[in-house]
Amino acid sequence: MNTWAVPGYTESLELGSGASGRVVLAVHRETGIPVAVKYLSESLHTRPGFVHDFRAEARLLAGLDSPYVTGLYEYVESPDGAAIVMELVDGVSLRSLLTRQSPLDPEAALVILKGSLLGLADAHRLGVVHRDYKPENVLVRPDGGSKLVDFGIAVSTGESAGVAGTPSYMAPEQWTGAPASPASDVYAATATFFECLTGHKPYPADNLAELALRHIDSPVPAEEVPEPVRSLVRRGLAKSPTERPAHAEAFVADLEAAAVAGYGPQWEERGRGRLAALAALLVLLRPPLRPRAETTTDTARTVLRSGGGGGGGWGHAWRPTRPGLLVSAAAALLAIVLAYGMPRSDNAAADQAAEAFATTSARPGVESGPTSTASPASSSGPAESSAPVPSGSSPSGSQGPASDDPTATSSSPGQEATPTGSATATPTPTTASPTAPVAPAVKDVAVSGFRQTGPTTGTTTVSVSTDGTGPISVTLAWYTGDTSGQLGTPDATPQTFDRSGATQYTFTVDHTFQGKGCYWAVQATTTPASADGGASQQILTRRCDIR
Repeated sequence: MNTWAVPGYTESLELGSGASGRVVLAVHRETGIPVAVKYLSESLHTRPGFVHDFRAEARLLAGLDSPYVTGLYEYVESPDGAAIVMELVDGVSLRSLLTRQSPLDPEAALVILKGSLLGLADAHRLGVVHRDYKPENVLVRPDGGSKLVDFGIAVSTGESAGVAGTPSYMAPEQWTGAPASPASDVYAATATFFECLTGHKPYPADNLAELALRHIDSPVPAEEVPEPVRSLVRRGLAKSPTERPAHAEAFVADLEAAAVAGYGPQWEERGRGRLAALAALLVLLRPPLRPRAETTTDTARTVLRSGGGGGGGWGHAWRPTRPGLLVSAAAALLAIVLAYGMPRSDNAAADQAAEAFATTSARPGVESGPTSTASPASSSGPAESSAPVPSGSSPSGSQGPASDDPTATSSSPGQEATPTGSATATPTPTTASPTAPVAPAVKDVAVSGFRQTGPTTGTTTVSVSTDGTGPISVTLAWYTGDTSGQLGTPDATPQTFDRSGATQYTFTVDHTFQGKGCYWAVQATTTPASADGGASQQILTRRCDIR
């Protein structure tokens, strides 16, 4: 369990937890504003790739100023932990609502779909694909409105980030590791809409392989939903992304036209009223989420906005300003320096210098900076996100219980640019003796883009990040098997690649498989061993025989 806590907040209640971390209810001491604090788990915080992904999620939320997406107040990082401080949504998850009453009235289901689609639309306009739309990640407020949460595995449109998502809601192209597309979010939203209308998921299955094949090959079960919305379900669950609405905004237009034609111009008012009654009941049955404010000095100098805003919460979603971006950039680099360059010490002054700091301000024009004495200078680059299963759990979570639904996916953390240095030899009157190159520390290994290219062939991309330019070896081992989440039986002889002269290496490797299992896997390790222990990825092949 995490022992580190964000400075300046008083925590009172755990809202949810999982392998990737936990979400707790807290109050900002200086302003009295209730917030939700999402902590990266202690075990994942020691793995640089997951810290990259967590930081990338905060960076993404900082740019999303939408009343339909939970707002970011600040991202906080120290050598002892990392946390995202978010707007607290006083509502319940759609999953909790469906557990209480399912199926929903069509008009209420349409209201939920429209609200969360508007959140997706705001993300899609910024070139962001959520990749994990599901009932657990939609929060319904007592007024019947809804908000989208958990961008833990979101990526940029067109990015190849491997197989990731929640299997019951994954589009066919997500199972094959195709580049991220807004149409995949449309598919997941439609699958959730189908569940709201029928009380069950569109493609039930006994195992992961069968589920994948049903999503890829089975007909759309549109006849199970009310006739006025069948066209919506057919389009949203189309097998090819080109046959679906290209993005959420286009799907909203289709939804409104179908809703008015099938249920009349007052459909949204009636649906919101029914939804509000059910959501309000569930909120009343649960312990209150508004803790009492305390008056204590805020050592983190965090600035929050207490007025209402477009986000509908107690604070408004933060929009990047020039001061905020500068602070974020400086703080991100300082986090790198603290993580890799500062020796740990029991000295009180050193501990104080390594204290956690806020990276953003929620109010334009007000500075918010670190409390430590270190001086950051620049920012780190954007990071990829993924939801690894064979080798770990994704940094995800929301203001509710974390989902443990497995996926066949890769560990594809982002990478930091690492400065390189050169050793200066001291000249002597005679001859200079060459110095043997020193092997660097391997900071990060990522396996991404693993996909099947033919009946027996596959390809993958490997990325390695080091802290020096000395020689390293990268070994790829291939496996086949019939069990999800396990590497299986070794397939042929591992391949070893020697590299030197840089701090980052990326290369693509092809392999011809000889085994007959349903699953293929690849594992990358290095010499010297990497800080994160290496990386692996597993995919489900199309040649699997389901009996």
